Amino acid sequence: MCARRSRQSPQHHIKKGPSSDDAHDIVYFRRHRDDDPAETAPGRDFLRNACPPTVRAKFYAVLNAVAAAPPKRFAGGGAWEAMHGDMTGWFEVRRDGPGRRHYRLFCLLDYEADGVDKPLLVIVDGRSKPFRTELSPSDYRAVRAFGDEYRKRNPRSLG
Repeated sequence: MCARRSRQSPQHHIKKGPSSDDAHDIVYFRRHRDDDPAETAPGRDFLRNACPPTVRAKFYAVLNAVAAAPPKRFAGGGAWEAMHGDMTGWFEVRRDGPGRRHYRLFCLLDYEADGVDKPLLVIVDGRSKPFRTELSPSDYRAVRAFGDEYRKRNPRSLG
């Protein structure tokens, strides 16, 4: 006697949340009123106040390309870099400006934010430095502190 095989419907993958394969939304970390009464957004403030217009335009071009790629598939020739050491988990957008000044934008990828449909590319903070110099350990500590502040709230503080 032959056993009959039942026809089963194919199993469907159920998406539980944003995926790193999805295009990302670009957002700004906004400090929460408990930590900063003015509720500033350090990354947005850096772009608006510290970056020349040409550098700002280059940053936006890279960010839009990275978010659409999505980030793990973006090959940007040094413009979008995963960081290492104490900054593991962070990403840096690198652009140079007038006088060979280096501009850096520090970003996180967020797949755990409540109330959003897409993964987030979060602009957290930015720094600039003269040609052939390094940012100080205190600069990196300040950036990481903003990242800790961002992650401690969910829903996230976005601006």
